[in-house]
Amino acid sequence: MKIKIGTRKSKLALAQTEMFIAKLKSICNDIEIETVHISTKGDKVLDKSLASIGGKGVFISELESALLSGEIDLAVHSAKDLPLELAEGLEISAVLERGNYRDVLVTKNNSPIKNISDFVVGTGSIRRRSFLHRLYPLVTVKDIRGNVDTRLRKLMNGEYDALILAAAGLERLGIYNSKEYTVTPFDYNEFLPSPCQGIIAVESRKNDERLKSYINLVNHQKTFYSFQLERAVPQILNADCGMPLGAYSEINDDKITLYVSGEDCKILSKSADISESFELAKELTKKL
Repeated sequence: MKIKIGTRKSKLALAQTEMFIAKLKSICNDIEIETVHISTKGDKVLDKSLASIGGKGVFISELESALLSGEIDLAVHSAKDLPLELAEGLEISAVLERGNYRDVLVTKNNSPIKNISDFVVGTGSIRRRSFLHRLYPLVTVKDIRGNVDTRLRKLMNGEYDALILAAAGLERLGIYNSKEYTVTPFDYNEFLPSPCQGIIAVESRKNDERLKSYINLVNHQKTFYSFQLERAVPQILNADCGMPLGAYSEINDDKITLYVSGEDCKILSKSADISESFELAKELTKKL
């Protein structure tokens, strides 16, 4: 059987798609894969903030159109880039095992952060800006857009003294341990990540019975529980990228612990049975 998989064209998107393909082929050896590269509005418009051009949906709308038209069978996304609602008729049908959830501070090698106004840090995330200023109140934060390579190039060119990036992206590109940079990870107890950060999600048509048996074999159920819970947090609050919202969850046996943060960066947490995840999300979000 042939499966057409849609992906954005960036190095990171392609790397994540290859991770999914490798997992799928390791389980199903009777399939043929075609990768379809699709450009999105979020990839093309780089001189404006995400909020001003439509929020997180600008990274997936073209992929969803291709799914609905039958041009592709599956689409691979960074779960943290998903909008609050998917297009009608589509669903997230699988996730891979979660990667590194942390945010990291990236500086030129042996150039640590300085808590002074002349030190410029690049990030396009309101959440990252808020957490950084809680730790380093004097630094200057400057907006930045573009893929990881573009951002690192701007760092090395001296446009920024540091960047805040997702650890998973650097690891999947094989540059987390590059000798050109110093990478300092933040843990969730001081710098809560974006909901679903580090998770690769697979989107499909709801009624595509032909693919369901294959997709179910790939899905990492423990990560899927975290994905559903963390995704519920912004959905309950109706919060897209314009709100500094953080969320992360951990699973131990049949219990799941949720950590959330909002405008003031105060981190709240509580545990519940996995079967009560949605109620847990509603309870904690009320306190933000």
